[in-house]
Amino acid sequence: MILRAQKVVTMSGPVIEDGAVTVEADRIVEVGPASAVLAHAHDELLDLGDAVLMPGLINAHCHLDYSMMRHAIAPPRSFTAWVKRINALKRSLDSGDYLAAIGRGFAELRRWGTTAVCNIEAFPELMMKLGPSPIRTWWFYEMIDIRHRITSDEVVTGALSFFERRANSLDNFGLSPHAPYTASIKLYHLANACANTFAMPLTTHVAESKEEFAMFRDQRGPLFEFMASLHRPMHDCGGDTPFGCLWKSGAINGGWLLAHMNELVEEDFELLASLPRGSGPSIVHCPGSHHYFGHAPFPYRRLHELGLNICVGTDSLASTESLSLFAELRQLSAAEPWLTGEQLLRTVTTNPARALGRRGVLGKIQPGALADLIALPVSGTIDRIHEDLVQSDAPASWMMIDGKILS
Repeated sequence: MILRAQKVVTMSGPVIEDGAVTVEADRIVEVGPASAVLAHAHDELLDLGDAVLMPGLINAHCHLDYSMMRHAIAPPRSFTAWVKRINALKRSLDSGDYLAAIGRGFAELRRWGTTAVCNIEAFPELMMKLGPSPIRTWWFYEMIDIRHRITSDEVVTGALSFFERRANSLDNFGLSPHAPYTASIKLYHLANACANTFAMPLTTHVAESKEEFAMFRDQRGPLFEFMASLHRPMHDCGGDTPFGCLWKSGAINGGWLLAHMNELVEEDFELLASLPRGSGPSIVHCPGSHHYFGHAPFPYRRLHELGLNICVGTDSLASTESLSLFAELRQLSAAEPWLTGEQLLRTVTTNPARALGRRGVLGKIQPGALADLIALPVSGTIDRIHEDLVQSDAPASWMMIDGKILS
């Protein structure tokens, strides 16, 4: 099949005006001006008209389980208060609620052009009841060991079947020790060992809030008191930062996706600066959630200047307005106006592809890449098209995943 569009934003080279892309099976085999691609081809032609064809977006951090919680929790007075509130809400819901939420979340992701998502899955038992994922999905098994979870046959069976090979090629798997305040260093090392054996990606929340920082550095604050009340061992608190605690212990390394990284101090930046350029972890910033919690300004420029791979995610609808990555990019652009439209788009295409070990396979339109593509009803001059894409709030008008057109 040949796809033709007024503009093709490849994310691997210049924008192509009146461009065409040839797809065979699940792969892109040719990209170029329509005049050149059509001159020697006899494949079926799909003309997308006055639209921009670009790689599908990759959401590097999401919690689809909570897609029923939009506006359910007012902006909290503290991060710990939010944790307590969402835990209370979770106890009031059953598997049917979560399955409906995941379906609703998938639909919203697709509406706004997301073709791949890193989803943190807190309830492994749901996997037995889920059909094939409608978009390319990394299911990250959330791991917590601060206290024993009450198990059932359903939970145990779900946990054992979580990583079973599924018929759908869009399903992938990873591990996610939740955060340094809920997962032990031992659990992080176990995750590393599993990932090394089974070649799975790893992600975690770290340095998300002032309260997490106070817990580890100063042995104080609401989160410290809350965790102590749950009988979490607190011997790792007092002296180091959350990021420093994980990195220096070998719990995390350059292969991890680190969600948030909001609360960093000079010694954290010095630690990151000491790493060989390009060997540091990938960072996932969630602008909407960041604004909701009222965190201090995210250190984007500092991390960027250190050469770190920065991605963007939505987090969950329990702490953001929408699962639209374009909405997240607009918030990021407002906070960091020095970023170009192309740099912003990289945070939801090429950068998360690199973080997932899919560089050149996802996030770009080039020969050999997977045919995960979207079309957007955006017009404008070729020199401003990246900026116009970021500022557009129109849903995707067309989508292809794995070489198949989605209805």
